[in-house]
Amino acid sequence: MHDTSTHHHSRAGSRAHFRLSGVGVTLGPRRVLTGMDLTVSAGSRLALVGENGRGKTTALRVLSGDLTPDAGTVSRTGDVGVIQQHLDASGQRTVGDQIATEIAPSLAALTSLDRAADALAHGRPGAEGDYADALDLATALDAWDADRRVDMALAGLSACSERDRPLATLSVGQRYRVRLACVLGAGHELLLLDEPTNHLDASGVEFLTDRLRNHPGGLAVASHDRALLRDVATDFLDLDPHEDDRPRLYGGGYEGWIEGRRRDRAQWEQAHADQIEEHRRLVRSAEVARSRLRDSWRPEKGHGRHERATRAAGTVQAFNRRREEVEAHRISVPVPPPEFRWPDWRVASGRRILTCDTPRVTDRLETPVAFTVDTGDRLLVTGPNGAGKSTLLGVLAGRLHPDSGSVDHRPDARVAILSQEIPDWDIGRTGVELYRDHLERSGLSEAPGLTSTGLLEAGVAGNRVGSMSQGQQRRLHLALCLARRPELLILDEPSNHLSFGLVDALTEALARADCAVIVATHDRQLLRDLADWPTLRLEASRVGAVHGV
Repeated sequence: MHDTSTHHHSRAGSRAHFRLSGVGVTLGPRRVLTGMDLTVSAGSRLALVGENGRGKTTALRVLSGDLTPDAGTVSRTGDVGVIQQHLDASGQRTVGDQIATEIAPSLAALTSLDRAADALAHGRPGAEGDYADALDLATALDAWDADRRVDMALAGLSACSERDRPLATLSVGQRYRVRLACVLGAGHELLLLDEPTNHLDASGVEFLTDRLRNHPGGLAVASHDRALLRDVATDFLDLDPHEDDRPRLYGGGYEGWIEGRRRDRAQWEQAHADQIEEHRRLVRSAEVARSRLRDSWRPEKGHGRHERATRAAGTVQAFNRRREEVEAHRISVPVPPPEFRWPDWRVASGRRILTCDTPRVTDRLETPVAFTVDTGDRLLVTGPNGAGKSTLLGVLAGRLHPDSGSVDHRPDARVAILSQEIPDWDIGRTGVELYRDHLERSGLSEAPGLTSTGLLEAGVAGNRVGSMSQGQQRRLHLALCLARRPELLILDEPSNHLSFGLVDALTEALARADCAVIVATHDRQLLRDLADWPTLRLEASRVGAVHGV
């Protein structure tokens, strides 16, 4: 593995870049990255996308130099700023220390300029050249403005600006915002950002989006925030499975990525289907040859023994050729992973499901709300953290009992809720076993199997729940909800731990569903996608109202 990189004091300008060629990484027993070819240069706006565990953070670590790959080459030129999900706050480091570390190249450039100016004033030999070089570097870094840029970023992200404040006294979110502000203000040529919208409020996300759009250098970002990637990224490196098991790079922004994925998926499915059909054709040909051999060839009356033997030998040879063709044929195209399929069930329209009459749960849901839900209705629940969105959904699903007010359900109404928390499952049981138990409790013995929706592959569905990833458990939870064939489907932050492609497919399916659907979310892209739904905004200080009904 070959790795070349510049020092922080250099300035590459338009030559700044990351370049990976044939990079592979193995972590423990698992191959995380295979054959990655990638260039990020000045002007690049690259998104790293894929399911949890596909290697997004690993790829960023390789780009930054924090992780040495097992195979391939890495070239790195220019000044690099890195935003990780966690910031070390050990020791007595302060906000000022963090700022000084991040803008160290600018501070060093100003110190060098002062020394060169002093040498020039004293007429030392070579001072003019040293001064010119120092001035060029300070100008390229815009070093005089570095501290002010950090202050602007601290304000824009609502981060602590007290220079003497110990980092250890800040919350995780506050520390993260300080680090992000320092990196954004330092003027790095290249940026690597891992989940940069974590711990940001709406104004902070808006500030970050604007800074990334206008960053003059290159950047690579891994994020579950679809809205950020739609607004910023022009190229997408997709790390999910592909036909050749290598990452795919798509241009054309978010829509170009989605269309490219669909096109490649269709080609993959067709290539696999063609090989399956060819194998079946060869098997059929062999079976025909076997039948001829088994039945033997009987010549017409008048033909002799020699002719019968000659033709029998030809039949044997034909069968052997067909058998060899079947044995030699290999299905080299892997089976494409399943795609999400909305279950086929029908719900009668216009049937009352529930009546919500100002339920309250002490210290959890204080905003009075009143509405009814009929089959076919849609409702989007929004509001700040702590306003009681999840509590309201729990009350609507019948899982929580209000301290006052009421939620009256039609006695036979089928309601399913995808909560934020994974249910208290027996982690020793498999997904198939949990699904079977769920069907029995729901009286749905005729329902399709667990893998029918494409949410889980057969190999995963048979695993113990305790060995499943968060994303796999979330998919299992959604499959259980859909198996109930609900008249009312309640989804609490449905995009959590699910891939972009699945969230997009689920969003499209919700628009067509016969059942009533209630969604609570902070996901900015999902809020955009459901903007035409009636909206209930919860506020702790005023009465909630349903708008758009």
